[in-house]
Amino acid sequence: MNLELNNIECRVFGCMIEKSITTPEYYPLSLNSLVNACNQKSNRHPVINLDDSEVLDALDELRGNHLCFRVDTAGSRVPKFKYATPENWVFSGKHLAIVSELLIRGPQTPGELRSRGARMYSFLDLDEVESTLESLQSHEEGPFVEKLPVQPGKKEARFAQLLGGTQEIEGIGVAECREVLEKNRIEELENEMETLKAEIQNLQSAFAKFKEQFD
Repeated sequence: MNLELNNIECRVFGCMIEKSITTPEYYPLSLNSLVNACNQKSNRHPVINLDDSEVLDALDELRGNHLCFRVDTAGSRVPKFKYATPENWVFSGKHLAIVSELLIRGPQTPGELRSRGARMYSFLDLDEVESTLESLQSHEEGPFVEKLPVQPGKKEARFAQLLGGTQEIEGIGVAECREVLEKNRIEELENEMETLKAEIQNLQSAFAKFKEQFD
């Protein structure tokens, strides 16, 4: 795979994939919507503050790599943007969910990918996450992800995307580290709540259909 995106291009590409799945009614994205998506504080690591020109530059590079295109609709003066993947990548919904999650949040364990990526794809179990990661590793046009060494004091290995960007942020201080850990824990709880809400909605829908049989 002859591709090396920078950090901003990774964030822009990942956000376009994410929003196409989570908010299809607002997709394709205008420049303003895309900037907001890149800079949002939830489901992002690190949190950044990009401006219009930086996102436009990233879009130009992505278009050059055939990873996005501009959409001009009749009656609208505002151009919009969609992501694209080469046909030979043949990505399914679960592949897109994992790649997007790794692009917008950096290296993660299979368990983290399952819980955090639930808003994009509902993995049945960890086995499905791991098999998807394996297929991305062994992909004939890839590899698209790699397994990182287990960190000191950790039990699980993390996976990182290989489209480009810097995977780790070095030199973080104790105070910043504590803040990041606390923030990540809050985000994990928020993601767990989102997953529970989705499961409750599915149960309510299933019960309603079951009840209709007796009406």
